[in-house]
Amino acid sequence: MLKGRSLLTWLDYTPEEIRYLLELSKKVKAQKEALRRFSGKTLALLFEKRSTRTRCAFETAFGEEGGHPVFLSTDDIQLGAKESLEDTARVLGRMFSAIQFRGFKQATVQILADYSGVPVYNGLTDDFHPTQVLADILTIEEQCGASTGKHLVFIGDGRNNVARSLVVICSKLGVHLTILTPPSLNPDPALLAHGHSYASSSGSRLTITADTAAVAGADALYTDVWASMGEEAQKAQRMRLLKPYQVNQQLMEKTGRSDTIFLHCLPAVKGEEVSAEVIEGPQSRVWDEAENRKHTIKALMLATLGLDN
Repeated sequence: MLKGRSLLTWLDYTPEEIRYLLELSKKVKAQKEALRRFSGKTLALLFEKRSTRTRCAFETAFGEEGGHPVFLSTDDIQLGAKESLEDTARVLGRMFSAIQFRGFKQATVQILADYSGVPVYNGLTDDFHPTQVLADILTIEEQCGASTGKHLVFIGDGRNNVARSLVVICSKLGVHLTILTPPSLNPDPALLAHGHSYASSSGSRLTITADTAAVAGADALYTDVWASMGEEAQKAQRMRLLKPYQVNQQLMEKTGRSDTIFLHCLPAVKGEEVSAEVIEGPQSRVWDEAENRKHTIKALMLATLGLDN
């Protein structure tokens, strides 16, 4: 169904294709034994940015099924330095079955996909984090039932890669999404236009607000660090701007529900975007969410390498 496809952003996938990957993820997670479906396959893991969950999810998902993952940082290969990115993509495409890229520019992962001739997976760029939000939706479905019609509130920087990815995947799947953020950090209008278009078809609601009362009735509250990698110089300003939006017990109680779950893509700075009480508390599902990175990534690779049957 998806053999040969890359995943750069969910803008390129239909709701039916995303749903297929979610259902495959559930099957993969339920399988207790490794079936060695990646035997004889190789995976290039290109990293400009440090990683815990993304690297470990790709390496373990691929390796335990008999595949050979190869980690390559910018210190290891010519990634647009002495050799053009296009040429690097051509070489990697001749030697690897697939490529994962985690770094800064969306254009980099696009060039890798355009020139390599093999599936390319966006493990994170400044614009999108598609593998993360697939795991987020899986976690919501495990904890709350079918995601269609559920209400997810993302709190913090509405322009960051997780928020942007949630706008796309939620609006395509019929998940009601609220971005709770100061007006200066609203998602860009072009992306929101896509989101509203998808939402009109799926029946989801897409709301952008600065009012914390919007958490009322939410099935899940979700936050991320206030300054992403590469934005350290802006951290003091972000802390002043986002301090009123910390996810703490008081905000959790404003949902009016005791079964609202808390999500975070991690790493978390406890005491800043989330209180220790919440992330360590009974409503937190961040560790399930982190584990689900592995299962959803395995499903993605199985499908795009044509091994899902």
